[in-house]
Amino acid sequence: MTTITRNLPWFIRNPGVNLIGEKCYASLVEELQLGDSECLKFALSKGLGVGIVVGGSIAKVPQALNILFAGSARGLSLSAYVLETLAYAITLVYSYRNEFPFSTYGENFFLTLQNSVITTLIVYFPSTALKSGRSNVGGAFITILALIAGAALLLVTPAPTLSLLQAATVPLGVLSKLPQITANYRARSTGQLSVVAVGSQIAGCLARLFTTATEVGDTMLFLGFAVALVLNCVLGAQMWMYWNADRDDVEMDMGKLQVGEKGKEWARSGQVDIVIPPGTPTAPSSNTPSGRRWSRKVD
Repeated sequence: MTTITRNLPWFIRNPGVNLIGEKCYASLVEELQLGDSECLKFALSKGLGVGIVVGGSIAKVPQALNILFAGSARGLSLSAYVLETLAYAITLVYSYRNEFPFSTYGENFFLTLQNSVITTLIVYFPSTALKSGRSNVGGAFITILALIAGAALLLVTPAPTLSLLQAATVPLGVLSKLPQITANYRARSTGQLSVVAVGSQIAGCLARLFTTATEVGDTMLFLGFAVALVLNCVLGAQMWMYWNADRDDVEMDMGKLQVGEKGKEWARSGQVDIVIPPGTPTAPSSNTPSGRRWSRKVD
C-alpha cells in the first residue's frame, strides 16, 4: 500500500504538502502512520480550517437572500450587525498582520464582506413585514462609505493599538449579539433571521476553538470564539423557541396581503359591499319600502 501512497501524482501530493507540511504528509500519507497523534491532530485542524473558510464564504448568503426576497429587514438589529462587522474586520486585520495561517482566519474575510452587504441592506430596506416601496438610498450610500473608511483605518492602525482592538473584540462580540437577542425576546420572534446563518456560526465557532488552540495558541482569539459560541447558541435557542410564532407572523402577513389584493380588485370593478350595522328598528315611513335589506351592492 505504501508503494502507491509514496508515488501519488503531483496534483495530489503538492496540495497535501502545502496543507499539512512535508513532515506530516510523509508520516500520514506516504508511510500511513495513523498513530502519529501530533500530525493527525494538525491535519484535522487544517482540514477543519479549510472547511470553515469554504463554509464562511457562503454562510451569510441565506441571510442576505431572506432580506432581498422579503423586501424587509424585519426583526434584524442594525446595531448588532454594525458591531459584528467591526469585530470580524478587526480579527481579520489582526490575524493578517500577525501572519497567521489563512486557514485559521480566512472566513473572517468573507464574513466581513457578507456582513457589510447585510448591513447595507438593513439600512436600505424598510423594517416592516410587507413590501411598502420605501427605501433609504441615501442611508445605504453613506453606510457603504463608512464601511470603506473603517476598513482603510484598520489597515493603517499601529500594531499595539490593533492588539488592544483585538482584545476589545471580546466585549464587542457580546455587545454585537445583545441587541439582536433583546429584539428577539421583546418581539417573541426572530423575524428575517436566517437559521442557516446562525447554525453555521455555531458550527464555525466550535471548529475555530479547536483550530485556534492547535495552530495559533492566541488566548485573545480563543476567548473571542468561546464568547461568540455562547451567544450564537442563545440565538439558536431563540430560533427554536419562537419558530411557531414566526410561522404565524408569516401567515398573518400573507393574509393581510391577500385581503389587500382583494380590496384592489373590488375597487377596480367598482363594486363595493356596504354593510349597515343594525340599530334600533324604526317605524317604516310611507316612502320607505318594507323589508329593506341591511346590505346592498352598489355597482
